[in-house]
Order: sequence, then C-alpha cells, then structure tokens
Amino acid sequence: MTPTATLLPLLWLASPALPVGAFSYSEGLEAAVDDGWVHDERSAGDWIVDQLHLSVARAELPVIARACLAARSGDATALRLLDDWVHHSRESAELRLQTEQIGHGVWAWLEALGARPHPCWPDPTSPTHPVALGMALALQTPADTPLEAALAALAFGWAENAVQAAIKAVPLGQAAGQRILRRLVAEIPDAVAEALRRADDPSPLALQAFTPGLALLSSRHETQYSRLFRS
Repeated sequence: MTPTATLLPLLWLASPALPVGAFSYSEGLEAAVDDGWVHDERSAGDWIVDQLHLSVARAELPVIARACLAARSGDATALRLLDDWVHHSRESAELRLQTEQIGHGVWAWLEALGARPHPCWPDPTSPTHPVALGMALALQTPADTPLEAALAALAFGWAENAVQAAIKAVPLGQAAGQRILRRLVAEIPDAVAEALRRADDPSPLALQAFTPGLALLSSRHETQYSRLFRS
C-alpha cells in the first residue's frame, strides 16, 4: 500500500468531524472548570496533558490496539473481554454512558459504510468506544497499517476534541487553543509508546484506569447547575 492509501483512512477515522457525537463530551474538563481546577491556558493545557498520559495512554489507546489486533485475527473472546473491562473501568454513570453512546456512534458509522455486522461481534448491542474504534481500524484501514501510526492519529483526534472543549468551557481564544495543541503534539509520541508497551504486556495490570480525581469531578458534573457538555 502507498503511504497515502494508509494515511487517508487514519485521517478519516481520527477526524473530530466523524459523526459519533464526541464533540458533546468534555471528559470531566467542564467540571474541572466549575471547581476552579482549570481556569486559564496553562491549567487547561496541564489538565489535558495529564489526562493524555494518565488515562488515554494507559487505558483507551492500549484497548484500541488490542481490539484492532483481535478483530484482525477473528478473536471474538478477546473483544468481549476488552469490552467488559471498559464497562467496569468507568467510574461514573456519565462516563459509562459516554463510552456506550460514542461506541454506538462508531458502530452506526460502520453500518452506514456497509462494514458491519462483523463476524467477531455477533452481539446486537454495540461495543464501547475504544473497542469500536479498534474494530473500525481493522475494518477500514489496510492490514499493514502500523499500530503506532494508527494510535498517533487517534490520539491527535482526541487532543483536538479536548482542546475545543477547553476553548468553549474555560473559555479560551483560538490562539491559546493552538498553543495547547502544540504541547499535545509534543507529548503524543511518548503516550503512544506507552500505550503500545501496555498493549503488548500480558500482565492483568497492564491496563489501568485509576483517575480518582476525574471520577469525583464526573460525579459532581452529573448534577452541575449549568453545563455545555454531557461529561
């Protein structure tokens, strides 16, 4: 496959314009703003960078990598176990709803493209967000697409969405948002390397989702008086 044939499907899948509803979630950022944890460009950048390394690189990205490999090899059991882990790792009702609803959005997108049902997923309910993304990678990208490139593209798409949430919630200007995105671009390679290491690690502790501060903020956000986002 040519580099262009590999790159274009990744750009498509990582695009914030993908109609899966991710734009309506801030993943706790709005609650952090309400509590005063995030209040300017620096604190917003610190929050998103920390979330990249402490959550995305340790949980979502490794699950995506494992789900992609499982889908490519036809391992339905591995996909189901990954999906169960994601469900059990969501600490609040809104974070669980987020992974289910965006996962459904990815699944509906695949259906619209004629790419499902997938023989590895006979369940009528859609998989959670990272599992659905991993299966989408397996279904919509060339088989020789490097996982490193795939995870980097998806991490950048996540970063763009997080920055846009910060611009609206803090609020910040577009120039401040671009400076935060520059910070994230510099951090993504290390996050991807960590995710790949965890994806290859057979230890039951390789996948981690220990973010108690985020869990508390998410619980508060469920009853927050005024809000723009669903998480």
